[in-house]
Amino acid sequence: MKTNTSFMQRWFGRGWLSLGYLFLYLPIVVLVVFSFNSSRQDMVWSGFSLQWYAALMQDTEIINGLGLSLRIAVMTAFASVVLGTFAAFVLDRYRRFTGRTIFAGMVSAPLVMPEVIIGLSLLLMLVSVQKAFGFPERGLTTIWIGHTLLGMAYAAVVVQSRLQEMSKSLEEAAMDLGCRPYQVFFLVTLPNIKQALGSAWLLTFTLSLDDVVLSAFLSGPGSSTMPIVIFSRARLGLDPRVNAVAALTILVVTIGVIASSLYIARAERLRQKQISSAGKD
Repeated sequence: MKTNTSFMQRWFGRGWLSLGYLFLYLPIVVLVVFSFNSSRQDMVWSGFSLQWYAALMQDTEIINGLGLSLRIAVMTAFASVVLGTFAAFVLDRYRRFTGRTIFAGMVSAPLVMPEVIIGLSLLLMLVSVQKAFGFPERGLTTIWIGHTLLGMAYAAVVVQSRLQEMSKSLEEAAMDLGCRPYQVFFLVTLPNIKQALGSAWLLTFTLSLDDVVLSAFLSGPGSSTMPIVIFSRARLGLDPRVNAVAALTILVVTIGVIASSLYIARAERLRQKQISSAGKD
């Protein structure tokens, strides 16, 4: 009886897991398959063709939008990791200082605040600043500011969780050996949290690359990111070239995820090996 019950539970769990994977990945598979469809009609397979990939190379609007999105995403990822790391370090290492509660709340606020509210408030602030100083113009800079505000909060969460797991004895030992605080941070702390920094970089890069709401509020004439271009075309009916650019994006992201996973796994194995060697010594 127990054997039958455990068997049913196991297959019930596997069934739900399979349905979850189908729900998440079946639409992506369908999108990639129909990017090779020769017909313009959705969900009507007329034969294999690469014409939409060829047409994509001639679509300057999507290409320009993709280039702008990549530039903003890279800038956002670096800025978010730097600011998020400093914020996480302050919150984890300095438990008591004046205004800590307010600072922690401000760092975490973008995580729970609707993007519509963030985008509208930033738009009003940046318009006022532009009227007063003539800068910045709505475009790449304003979108980057908005994405960095959101990405910094996510990066701070990722890095802070790693700092909480890290043993403080390493930093204390470095201080006892005469290292100054900034030397401890750059020579001891950063090497031990580099995997978290890489994860935070990838997360904020992805968040920036596919953001629509903040980009819609903060973009200006001639500065439409790829998600905005795709969203505007989707409202008028799906364009097969959108399927093609989405398939190429999925390919690049998949390669990046696999490469980063292999690197993180290799670094973890090396770290465990070094720990084991140090324990034997």
